[in-house]
Amino acid sequence: MPRGTDEVSEPMYYVLTALLDGPLHGHAIMKVIGELSGGRVRPSVGTLYGILERLGDRGLITVDREETVNGRNRRYFRISDSGQSVVEAEARRMHEAAALVMKRTSFA
Repeated sequence: MPRGTDEVSEPMYYVLTALLDGPLHGHAIMKVIGELSGGRVRPSVGTLYGILERLGDRGLITVDREETVNGRNRRYFRISDSGQSVVEAEARRMHEAAALVMKRTSFA
């Protein structure tokens, strides 16, 4: 799924999906992405923070809060209303695309 609604990449889709249940920090986002994708999508730390920066620049996520845990800064991100609209539109697009295959094969 390299391209979708507003060119949301697969890792971006999973980041937005991970944030649907509430704010998360980077490590927690990576863990949820792994769970959601069955371990198939595993961005490196650098890639994840690049994705978070791009999503923030597009207004799809915002920083919810920052805290210090064991001397380390932890930034929590949350999905914006625009981000929720984008991930929902992408889910609909993928559902419609999958339905085309399901109608033509033995999956049904």
